[in-house]
Amino acid sequence: MLTFNGSFFLPSVFTLIGIPGLESVQCWIGIPFCAMYIVAMTGNSLILFIIKNENSLHIPMYIFLAMLAATDMALSTCILPKMLCIFWFHWPEISFDACLLQMWLIHSFQATESGILLAMALDRFVAICNPLRHATVFSRQLLTHLGVGATLRAAILVLPSLLLIKCRLKLYRTTVISHAYCEHMAIVKLAAEDIRVNKIYGLFVAFAILGFDIIFITMSYVQIFVTVFQLPQKEARVKAFNTCTAHICVFLPFYLLAFFSFFTHRFGSHIPPYVHILLSNLYLLVPPFLNPIVYGVKTKEIRRHIWNIFFSSQNS
Repeated sequence: MLTFNGSFFLPSVFTLIGIPGLESVQCWIGIPFCAMYIVAMTGNSLILFIIKNENSLHIPMYIFLAMLAATDMALSTCILPKMLCIFWFHWPEISFDACLLQMWLIHSFQATESGILLAMALDRFVAICNPLRHATVFSRQLLTHLGVGATLRAAILVLPSLLLIKCRLKLYRTTVISHAYCEHMAIVKLAAEDIRVNKIYGLFVAFAILGFDIIFITMSYVQIFVTVFQLPQKEARVKAFNTCTAHICVFLPFYLLAFFSFFTHRFGSHIPPYVHILLSNLYLLVPPFLNPIVYGVKTKEIRRHIWNIFFSSQNS
């Protein structure tokens, strides 16, 4: 790594400091983060196991839930092990290429999760607003295309962000990243060169994925609720509403935290860094932790199978 007038040319290593201003208590912060990771991995693994082994759950709603669980496990694994190494073992260094890879994986899995949430909203839209066509529309082939499409869309749209950093930014003012993981704007802001192209493309990706998805999710649920309130039978209204409640409890925290993190990175200079970084970490950790709990509590079929796994053997 060469230095030039106090700047770093093509650095080989970055240093992640964790949570700025809270370095002295990071070891304690790591405990609830680790607990959330354990719950996320256990809960999502259990959901995958139940859906895989129960033929009655091989329907679009639960197949999308399995996709979401797998994505959540991958997303939390991309961030937590390295974060705990920083908090507990004081290993803040990460190679330049490994940092870019982590950045690409994190943002790709975020975008994939957004695509799956959109697919889940469309599934509920067809199931409630046009139930007679649901089985025809959401065929196995369409489910495969939606899963592959969400993954490829994320990977392809995020990849240029990585290439723009790798190919355009050679000179850095510092190699210290004021973050607990390799986030796109946290890396870009280190550069001592023109970063306008990087920032513009980051905005484009955010609105092309998160903005697009939240618009169509909102439109789907508006139409769903209009249809639900027009149902003549109260039991049918309650059942349809309960089906959608779990989805709403999942996508609201995801998008609220996502947009808060996105805008504070670009326009929130007055917000204390530790607040921003803590919420950015929670944005990645809360959905994988919360999703299996929400679906375990709100979904009757998942709840019943969890009960059978843990209690049927004891009763017998």
